[in-house]
Amino acid sequence: MPNTVTSEIESTLEPADAPEVDSKYRLIILAAKRSKQLQRGAQPRIEIDPQKHKTTRIALEEVIRGRVHFSIKESENPAA
Repeated sequence: MPNTVTSEIESTLEPADAPEVDSKYRLIILAAKRSKQLQRGAQPRIEIDPQKHKTTRIALEEVIRGRVHFSIKESENPAA
């Protein structure tokens, strides 16, 4: 039986209009930037033991679970 309290909390944390990670390259860039934040002292946004997992693994898991918020900027100079 799943924990309904946890699932309710997680559903309220998920933004409705968040963009989806559309490529593996964006996934890696987001995880790298989040990993740097974690190295500088930011708290993990998921339940995970930071003593057992490296910041890169934590960051990647956060991005995959949708806990890292980002926006995609439109290019000012479209490619010719």
